[in-house]
Amino acid sequence: MALLGAPLFAVLLGAAGLAYYGMDVDLSVLHIDVYQLSDSVVLMALPLFTFAGFLLSESRTADRMLRVSQAAFGWMPGGLALVALSACALFTALTGGSGVTIVALGGLLLPALLKAGYPGRFGTGLITTSGSLGLLLAPSVPLLIYGIIAQQMSQQLDMPSVEIVDLYIAGVMPALLMIVLLYGYCLWALRGETIPRQAFSWRELGAALWQARWELPLPLVVLGGVFSGLLVISEAAAVTALYVLIVEVLVYREIPLRRLPSIMRESMVMVGGILLILAVAMSFTGALVYANVPSALFDFMQEHVSSPLTFLILLNIVLLVLGAVLDIFAALVIMVPLLLPVAVGYGIDPVHLGIIFVANMQIGYFTPPVGMNLFVASYRFKQPITELYRSTIPFMFVLILALLVITYVPALSLYWVR
Repeated sequence: MALLGAPLFAVLLGAAGLAYYGMDVDLSVLHIDVYQLSDSVVLMALPLFTFAGFLLSESRTADRMLRVSQAAFGWMPGGLALVALSACALFTALTGGSGVTIVALGGLLLPALLKAGYPGRFGTGLITTSGSLGLLLAPSVPLLIYGIIAQQMSQQLDMPSVEIVDLYIAGVMPALLMIVLLYGYCLWALRGETIPRQAFSWRELGAALWQARWELPLPLVVLGGVFSGLLVISEAAAVTALYVLIVEVLVYREIPLRRLPSIMRESMVMVGGILLILAVAMSFTGALVYANVPSALFDFMQEHVSSPLTFLILLNIVLLVLGAVLDIFAALVIMVPLLLPVAVGYGIDPVHLGIIFVANMQIGYFTPPVGMNLFVASYRFKQPITELYRSTIPFMFVLILALLVITYVPALSLYWVR
């Protein structure tokens, strides 16, 4: 079915139905498995965060994030490179869209980098790589989906539950590590270049912060509301969506009321697709559990893989390959039910696994030959895809180094969680 072009939800549901039929289980169990998704207390957060992200991507949020980053970091050596890294990370975190970041910020950042004297190949590689940096920061939709799947699995198997807010906290330090290492590489790569710096101005920084004063607190609204005990994650998502709606429509007035119905429709069509895949993934997961596939896979891995260290090496290799050929949401619903029980069996914390998973997918977005961001950047910058390969490979190696640190130093993710 997959080779013939069938949609992912049909492939997963067909696989679950075939598995249950082969085990002589009444196929009405499929409906029960699908319905399990409605028991998720955090499910409402998905459409609300997605709607907020669509609103932000339709406004001039990208311009404001760029101005704040430029005012804060433009004076540093290689300051504009750090501006690109931080602006892309902030915008991706707020909107949840990696390709959207390249489209929205690429047209602003690349001309600025070229005008400042940065090499062209360096600039395109930097922006293409930075497009996915914010996927580990709140309110990340991939982390939210991982948390929903992990919570459903914890009900089916004897595993610790995963809190969404723990995933958001755990992603902060790994995301900062990636930004710092990429900035360090930028300084090394530009060591022979004479690139002017922008003079620091408190007045410009204050003006930039004031202009973006309504959007910068958004991650704090999510984490602060949850940590204060005032809100659960679904309520924080509702507050975020309402807040963004008021700010972009009534305060900034950048989104006219007549555009709201189409934005709602576009965002909910995307959410509908994700929810459909998530729902049938519950059936797929139920069939795997009923057939003892996770335990059999774990027994097989224990027979051939002697230590958690070796398992993590293999895990990273598999996820990097999958990230290059699969959409992140498809990879989550297919692989998490298989990998999570095995990882827990090796003593790997499920929150740590979530950070490893999304970090790998983040790199997979621009991994040759078919990383999605490579094609987005090729279209946006009007460059051959092979040129994008050459531009991004040095940055990819830096992020793989960061991935190794994230993988083998669990405290980086779990220090503030466990």
